[in-house]
Amino acid sequence: MKEPKTPYLAVDGILRLWEGERFKGIVLIERLYAPEGLALPGGFVEVGETVESAVLREIKEETGLDARINRLFGVYSDPKRDPRFHVVSVVFVCDAEGEPKAGDDAKRVRVYKLEDLPLDLLVFDHKSILLDYMKKC
Repeated sequence: MKEPKTPYLAVDGILRLWEGERFKGIVLIERLYAPEGLALPGGFVEVGETVESAVLREIKEETGLDARINRLFGVYSDPKRDPRFHVVSVVFVCDAEGEPKAGDDAKRVRVYKLEDLPLDLLVFDHKSILLDYMKKC
């Protein structure tokens, strides 16, 4: 029997950092591995894992923050979004408080105000995701 060929399933979190009721900015990670650049926290969904638990796990691993999901933002499925292979990403808007610390495959982690997002340094299709987000917020 031939195995079906399907895209890899991933999650990304538009992670909004808060201090009480004050919005501090969007958390981005600097990737440790190729493709190098800045990215939303996220990664691949593991077998037996929901996309909701996967995005919270990935955020925790890469930023050290305990996030909560605010809402589903959308699904991004352009076959060319990831230079390694075809990846479909389920994107969530998430909220967290605290001080982010880089972990797992994040070299560094930074918080950016919306108007200061370094859009041209983003990898994958994260620039498109954040532009879509800024149009809707």
